[in-house]
Amino acid sequence: MPDKPMDCALHHEKLKEKQRVIRDRFSTELTLRVHRGLSWFGRACEQGDDDDVRFILLWIAFNATYATEIDADVGNDREKFRLFFRTLIDLDPDKRIYGLVWSRFSNEVRMLLDNRYVFAPFWAHQNGVPGNSDWDDRLSRSKRAVAKAMAQQDTPTILSILFDRLYVLRNQLVHGGATWGSKVNRDQVRDGAAILMNLVPIFIDIMMDNSDHPWGMPFYPVVD
Repeated sequence: MPDKPMDCALHHEKLKEKQRVIRDRFSTELTLRVHRGLSWFGRACEQGDDDDVRFILLWIAFNATYATEIDADVGNDREKFRLFFRTLIDLDPDKRIYGLVWSRFSNEVRMLLDNRYVFAPFWAHQNGVPGNSDWDDRLSRSKRAVAKAMAQQDTPTILSILFDRLYVLRNQLVHGGATWGSKVNRDQVRDGAAILMNLVPIFIDIMMDNSDHPWGMPFYPVVD
């Protein structure tokens, strides 16, 4: 799995070569998802040491692959995430996703899931949104749910909650809620980028290996 830009670039080239060999069997929707996802993943591999920009590029790569409109209802998004991850895990006989979550990045995942700075109700409370004064209790309940999922090694649930947290981080960066290169809250940006850099190419690879699965048309198809 890619740790450095050079490793990432080599992994990207291998995926591109695989795409060129088997893309004739792809449906239109899978062709779009893979082509778009690989384009942004490849750009992220060229980014060097800029974790802020790399995270944003990798999130775009994920969303190009996931390819759905993000709703305002976080709970609804989490269910969509869970179903998407459930599908990928069911189509992953080598358990590559499982290995990354439970072995490679287990500490980073735990830290992100416990971090109030990527917990949406915390920021809603800071901004005076009614109904979020109990954010700390809600975070405690979330931690208990995470602990249960961890104990059961429930990968789809952990991934859906993790990407819920990463979505908060994505919003913080994209909407100007953070300073570029800031030393504040660097851990979640660095860890989030590393997790995405390793998970996104696996997602794309699994989708290419299962071209007969009905992945569905992206929300923004190509229109003449």
